[in-house]
Amino acid sequence: MSDRFDAIAPELAKQAIELPSWAFGNSGTRFKVFGTPGTPRTVEEKIADAATVHRFTGLAPAVALHIPWDHVDDFAALRGYAAEHGVQLGTVNSNTFQDDIYKFGSLTHSDPSVRQKAIDHHFRCIDVMDATGSRDLKIWLADGTNYPGQGDIRSRQDWLHESLSTIYERLGDDQRMVLEYKFFEPAFYHTDVPDWGTSYAQVSALGDKAKVCLDTGHHAPGTNIEFIVAQLLRLGKLGSFDFNSRFYADDDLIVGAADPFQLFRILMEVVRGGGFNNPDVAFMLDQCHNVEDKIPGQIRSVLNVQEMTARALLLDRDALNAAQSEHDVLGANGIVMDAFYTDVRAPLADWRESRGLPADPMAAYAASGYQRSIENERVGGTQAGWGA
Repeated sequence: MSDRFDAIAPELAKQAIELPSWAFGNSGTRFKVFGTPGTPRTVEEKIADAATVHRFTGLAPAVALHIPWDHVDDFAALRGYAAEHGVQLGTVNSNTFQDDIYKFGSLTHSDPSVRQKAIDHHFRCIDVMDATGSRDLKIWLADGTNYPGQGDIRSRQDWLHESLSTIYERLGDDQRMVLEYKFFEPAFYHTDVPDWGTSYAQVSALGDKAKVCLDTGHHAPGTNIEFIVAQLLRLGKLGSFDFNSRFYADDDLIVGAADPFQLFRILMEVVRGGGFNNPDVAFMLDQCHNVEDKIPGQIRSVLNVQEMTARALLLDRDALNAAQSEHDVLGANGIVMDAFYTDVRAPLADWRESRGLPADPMAAYAASGYQRSIENERVGGTQAGWGA
């Protein structure tokens, strides 16, 4: 096992998982948002918490921002603040789902003035990217309808194309747009970007700087997500992941919590398709920690991704290819299951120590006193997260 692990260690050493700023804020459901002691009061405190995750794991060198939740007057200064804490600012996420004017749509609204307001918001997000050095603008839309006949489905797709085209033209040479999709919620009859096919069709019409963002919680039950991963990698259009876990719908739980085998299968296809440690494919978390402490929740999440990545890298691809070519059904499946059941926890712990990291980041964080410190220092944390 040690020789096999040593062979994959150089690839693991390059792994980077972007953290969402909003994961450190209070969040909840439409029924209740539970406040927790130590919640960040400012975006700077969110960055400090994210940097703490990176310090204990070595896995999270970037923090994604959400505008306007993370608005500051001086984003260049915020970039410097992040650098002082050993991290950089990553993906900029737009928000066109919390203003009353977007009740019936934003980029797909029938009123051109509303669409322009949504476009202008994305222009401001690009200005933020210019100041922070961020590469990716991520767009998720709540746009859709609840009842048949409420809106014209085809016209909304045309308006979406026009709006995205206008935003796309504003991107810099080294900037990208990633378009996220979601099966349902908050629109229940139809969502304007409900699946990977719609996202793919829209970004393909824009150009090379537009990609698809795949959120692992945004699919109908039983969807083969790893097939979507394989297809988008094959087409060169997988731009980023939003990793989380779900039991029923868009639960936004700790990644790997509900179905670690699914996470393994997804990463198996990422490795197979050349998406691992590929600068064109960004790994990011998109989770809410409603009942657990936020920083340990993020530490557990990145460690879950790292563990399943190690298992995927250990898959005997030559043996699997041979079994597949011989139509050895059970043999091929057995090779996959052997990789999934490989216990990599001890080798990972030893490897972390060899790199100056704690063998057990969760235990090291608990013993560090950081949680007690922020609980004592921060009073009245109100920075927004999902559901806040």
